[in-house]
Amino acid sequence: MKFSFFMMPIHDPSENPSLAFDRDISLIHYAEELDFDEFFIGEHHSGGWENMPAPELALAKAAAHAKRIRLGTSVINTPFHHPFHVAERMAFLDHLTRGRAILGVGPSALVTDKKLFGLNNEQLHPMLAESVDVIVRLLESPEPMDHHGEFWSFEGMRLQLRSYQQPRMPLAIASSGSPLSLELAGRHDMMLLSPAGKNRWRNPAHAEQWKSVEAAAAKAGKTASRNNWRIATSVYLADTREQAWADVEAGIARDMQYFFAIGLKTPYESYPNQPASEITPRSAADRRDWIIGTPDDAIRHIERLQQETGGFGGLMLTTHEWTRSHKLRRSLELFARYVTPHFRGHTRDFRDEWKRLREAAGEGGVKLPENGRRSNLANA
Repeated sequence: MKFSFFMMPIHDPSENPSLAFDRDISLIHYAEELDFDEFFIGEHHSGGWENMPAPELALAKAAAHAKRIRLGTSVINTPFHHPFHVAERMAFLDHLTRGRAILGVGPSALVTDKKLFGLNNEQLHPMLAESVDVIVRLLESPEPMDHHGEFWSFEGMRLQLRSYQQPRMPLAIASSGSPLSLELAGRHDMMLLSPAGKNRWRNPAHAEQWKSVEAAAAKAGKTASRNNWRIATSVYLADTREQAWADVEAGIARDMQYFFAIGLKTPYESYPNQPASEITPRSAADRRDWIIGTPDDAIRHIERLQQETGGFGGLMLTTHEWTRSHKLRRSLELFARYVTPHFRGHTRDFRDEWKRLREAAGEGGVKLPENGRRSNLANA
């Protein structure tokens, strides 16, 4: 299983943006140290909190020191850009990273961004679909191409620098379950980035969404791979569940105020149109299917998600700043030390060896602990 990051990012509007950007980029380097696989950054232009306007620039700076981790956008909002510019800039990033770039796209979910560009929801998905079709053709074709569509029109355009990865760099699409986005994912063999969450009042369940991807892939003569499916959720780990909640409850409440202010309350509701005054950080965590607790809690939670979805290829940790930086890094360290190796199988033989040793000791009248994790966490 792959383990990735989904960074919007979210920063308090009162703090120094330059320092916040440096902190975001340093997190990419820390993620690489902890052996995470991918890091995705989003694009936003308004609202004050989500303040990264050009994710490919941040990824390029990070790539100067990050040499292994794959770097993607989550997402470039294609309705805001000419598709040629998107394809060209990301192909350039792919060369700068020696083939580690992933182009993640979406229609835009931030209400204030849509207002800024004067676009309504009815336009966004058709614009996304047309843009993705054009970008794929530009990345794949060595010859000049013409395009006369509903939103863009040009003749004789080609990329003089196509992607480092051939036949083209991988594409990803973020979707809560839009039929058009799922169809695009299957048609173009794209990675699917799906938010976790229990509220599916307007969208089908995750397992049903994947069936739509498979059907679209089959129609295009392709086979969809669950290895290309990522489930995104927020994660915070500590030595105990009580400590985890003590660390982050106030920070979650602060972020909820922002999301409610921009009209994104529905994913947090326990029932439709629930008053905001009834929604608490703990009820929000339940509805959003966040992982807040210990490494063992995280393992059980991910295993449940795998069972409910029918299987996916990677978990994306949505970044947040719910507490102090050193505690956030400690949480990621716990994840890397105990959760990641469990799903990659790296500790299976060690645990089997320790089990056999305990059984042998038990036969001799000596009782050994099942594992030393609790004492390790307390002393680390």
